[in-house]
Amino acid sequence: MSNELTALVTGVAGFVGSAVARSFLDAGHTVIGVDALRPVYDLAAKRDNLLTLFDRPGFTFLERDLAHDPLDEVVGGVDVISHQAGRAGLRDSWDGDFGDYLRDNVGATQRLLDAVLEAPRIRRVVLASSSSVYGDAAAFPTREDALPAPLSPYGVSKLAAEHLGTAYAKARGLPVVSLRYFTVFGPGQRPDMAFSKMVAAVTGGPAFPLLGDGGQVRDFTYVGDIADANLACLDADLPPGTVLNIAGGTQVRLSDALDVLGEIAGRAVPLERHAAGRGEARRTSGDVTAARELLGWAPTVGLREGLQAQYDAALARGVG
Repeated sequence: MSNELTALVTGVAGFVGSAVARSFLDAGHTVIGVDALRPVYDLAAKRDNLLTLFDRPGFTFLERDLAHDPLDEVVGGVDVISHQAGRAGLRDSWDGDFGDYLRDNVGATQRLLDAVLEAPRIRRVVLASSSSVYGDAAAFPTREDALPAPLSPYGVSKLAAEHLGTAYAKARGLPVVSLRYFTVFGPGQRPDMAFSKMVAAVTGGPAFPLLGDGGQVRDFTYVGDIADANLACLDADLPPGTVLNIAGGTQVRLSDALDVLGEIAGRAVPLERHAAGRGEARRTSGDVTAARELLGWAPTVGLREGLQAQYDAALARGVG
């Protein structure tokens, strides 16, 4: 592990951003966390994430909007950047204003990279990408050299941001690496995500809205493993523009995940059936060979262990 660094973590109040910040702090680094605190979902969840950081030595929070606010002072004193900020929500991207996705996922990323051009001290920029860029892949597990074919406006915006990172790396030499996350879960998961809704349903909340037949296959990845991958990027010798899959390593049907949570909770998850969603891949599975070789990284937390942790954390918060 490198000597102490000053890291900028964007989207630090979010599910993944807060986990990355905690991982960096645990490793002895100083963290400047930035978040616009947009009410895309319940701000109470974001405040809860920040509460896990505010009392940590070495953490500073700045409320900033990467799409509009000046960034020179934000990036000027940092060594590394973990860019987790962005507008999530694959299904919402069909119904919302696509301009919001362009602003938060593409425009904000370009503004951040432009600021990095003027900050030569920065030695690594990690961009959070998504398995959504693959769409319905032709082969499984899917390698990074598969042709991207996103099936949603969200996926298109994430691919555009990733391509921006690659362009700045190749044309301007910025030390950018993009990590394609596969279906992240664990304690602190956004309330609009599937496992959060499952846990709420099995603890007395609304029934889980099951889209389709439950046969969708996902490569679920524990949030702690995602944070560890970001940490590993700080020291790895990676060519600028490297793109890596970060996946949990197992393929699980959604219906099987429901069964696992039911076993953990001691009761079946109540369901409310709906038609299949738009723009969702039927199956995802990421080949993590490159991450193993280049980062020395591998997933460590499986579905049952991670779901148990998410369920326990929800009970501790009184969710239901």
